[in-house]
Amino acid sequence: MTTLLAFLATLALLIVVHELGHYAAARWAGVRVLKFSVGFGRPLFKRTDRHGTEWAVAAIPLGGFVKFLDEREDSVALDQQAYTFNRQPLGKRAIIVAAGPIANFLLAIGLLWILNMHGIPALRPIVAEPPSGTAAALADLRGGDVIVTLNSLSIPDWQTLAEQLLLDNQTDARLEVEDAHGHLRHAVLPREALLTAAQEANPIHALGLSPGTPPMAAVVGAVIADGPAARAGLQVGDRILAVDETLTEDWQGLVQRIRQTRQGDLSIRLERAGQTLTLSVRPERVVDAGQTITRIGIAPRIDPALLAKMRVIHRYGPIDAATQAIQRTWDLSVFSLRMMGRMLIGEASLQNLSGPISIADYAGQSAQAGWVAFVGFLALISVSLGVLNLLPIPMLDGGHLLYYLIEWVTGRSVSERLQEQAQRVGMALLLTLMTFAIYNDLTRLLNS
Repeated sequence: MTTLLAFLATLALLIVVHELGHYAAARWAGVRVLKFSVGFGRPLFKRTDRHGTEWAVAAIPLGGFVKFLDEREDSVALDQQAYTFNRQPLGKRAIIVAAGPIANFLLAIGLLWILNMHGIPALRPIVAEPPSGTAAALADLRGGDVIVTLNSLSIPDWQTLAEQLLLDNQTDARLEVEDAHGHLRHAVLPREALLTAAQEANPIHALGLSPGTPPMAAVVGAVIADGPAARAGLQVGDRILAVDETLTEDWQGLVQRIRQTRQGDLSIRLERAGQTLTLSVRPERVVDAGQTITRIGIAPRIDPALLAKMRVIHRYGPIDAATQAIQRTWDLSVFSLRMMGRMLIGEASLQNLSGPISIADYAGQSAQAGWVAFVGFLALISVSLGVLNLLPIPMLDGGHLLYYLIEWVTGRSVSERLQEQAQRVGMALLLTLMTFAIYNDLTRLLNS
């Protein structure tokens, strides 16, 4: 229920803001707005204001629209023709069309401004022990390493690291790394590995990179009910001393040792209440982020002070918060466009496309994680919606702006016949993209 409500709230907010952008620009330009609808189909609620605009909420909440007075759609009385959309100057028409995506960008900036003043928690770029054979393992990255720079760019958090690796895959990724003892060294992820990983659904994971923690004691903090460890008798508070007589120095070493197991039972020696015990545990193999791993169903006990070392809080004053919000919105827009471009030329996998099922899932997860995570999710989706609508695809706002660009260059508008043909092409393209996105959603759902 949380997922559904969060998804509907996300849709409603983004649609209303987008359409309000068109509405406000139309009112500014002197265009009469006939209808403002959130959703499609039979209206569940409607009312008409003093300007003659019908406001409606419809039964199918998967979009919305603003309908203007337009002679191309219906006959218009002579005294009303000055208020039609089609009779407006080219500049005003372009502003009205562009105002929807611009409203989405402004919403993202406002949300990020609030978060920047409150403080945005982020994971420090600490690397988990990479699986053997991956590019990260071959580059000699180790669990607990902190990525300091990537190609001389400072890396303050994990998200920055992931985004830069996705964007800067045309050259080797040269990393400056700080180990658990504070010593600096250099590591290189080859360009070939970056390009290969880009063809995977999770490129960062394919490189062997995932968020890690500073070295932690091998003390059990939680035991999954009915998991292998629970069945074997492990308890919260147990300190694991050795696995198959191999001494365990920290939690990272314990995880690595368990994941190296292929079959058979593990002999785990532990300390409990001052006594030493030995238990036999049979690990299970599960799929995690597209990879099969071995686990026994335990989680570490995390010291609050250690947890603080794993996170960084980005917080700014009102002016700097606004500047950062604008910059972040721009960066996300450029990132989205570059990733779309790479998918088109085959340098990035189409598996990165997400549809309504994934968006609903992310909405639910972020809502459960708290308001900060949910507001951040809203800002991200708002930027994505703004970028998508500006693409020069017929049926989208960007398609109409393309018509206006042609009109500005040639001095005459694009014929209605050509627009109709382009609409069909745009519809086919959007349906194809949606098919890919829903297929990816279902694939993730079935493999989860």
